[in-house]
Amino acid sequence: MSTLEPPARVKKPGGFALWLARMQMAHGRKLVIAMPYIWLILLFLLPFLIVFKISLAEMARAIPPYTDLWEWADGQLTLTVNLGNFLQLTDDPLYFEAYLQSLQVAAISTICCLLMGYPLAWAVAHSKPSTRNILLLLVILPSWTSFLIRVYAWMGILKNNGILNNFLLWLGVIDQPLTILHTNLAVYIGIVYAYLPFMVLPIYTALTRIDYSLVEASLDLGARPLKTFFSVIVPLTKGGIIAGSMLVFIPAVGEFVIPELLGGPDSIMIGRVLWQEFFNNRDWPVASAVAIVMLLLLIVPIMWFHKHQQKQMGDHG
Repeated sequence: MSTLEPPARVKKPGGFALWLARMQMAHGRKLVIAMPYIWLILLFLLPFLIVFKISLAEMARAIPPYTDLWEWADGQLTLTVNLGNFLQLTDDPLYFEAYLQSLQVAAISTICCLLMGYPLAWAVAHSKPSTRNILLLLVILPSWTSFLIRVYAWMGILKNNGILNNFLLWLGVIDQPLTILHTNLAVYIGIVYAYLPFMVLPIYTALTRIDYSLVEASLDLGARPLKTFFSVIVPLTKGGIIAGSMLVFIPAVGEFVIPELLGGPDSIMIGRVLWQEFFNNRDWPVASAVAIVMLLLLIVPIMWFHKHQQKQMGDHG
């Protein structure tokens, strides 16, 4: 007659082994949390402090071309802070015009990207699963090539004897070439082309997460398709719209390459002013002050977006 033996108990780690396992888990969790903070400190906070330090200095014929904020001499620490660089931004109307035009170009370009990107994201989200990946690949494919090469390609398209003017002349739409290159229109075309994928992808992600039973319920209750779109679909994709707008607006404000190559003398954007101050005038303190003010202008929409995201998460929570 066989007897049933009780199952062997699993020996739990105890003593030093248990303490070591807990320490590894605790330190591993802290390391994972600390990595983003280390990244932000090294690549954002530290460069910001360096630029802010330079903005409080004075221009000098030296390498680097600015004075030190503090100097130790005769056993005393002398601190010299110059706020004249920020005051110069208010005295010269060039800087105000550059800030204003940068914000205007970025805002209009963001609106154009939204008007073009939403239908494109809708078409991709509602396409067949077999072709959806191909359409997404076509959206992001231009980003795989060099940004500078793409801008130079637009120069070849928009110039007086370029592809666009030759095509319009061949069709008989125009009698003489249109002047598009080195105008503000060319800047808008370049920015919209460059940053359109950054608008499409967040909206596409938001569209794929919609509970379409809500859309069907709206239609069953008698709402027209247009009413359903603006009352149901657009609010449900608001997060993607705001995220895409931030991804377009923020880099467009400080854009330098596109206004420099496609724009004309009237395309005075803050990126071109920064380049001239840093490399042509070699006035690093004023250029740093320009960069600090531009950063503060960009922090406002970022904080608003963060506050909106927290409010949205609280509503869903």
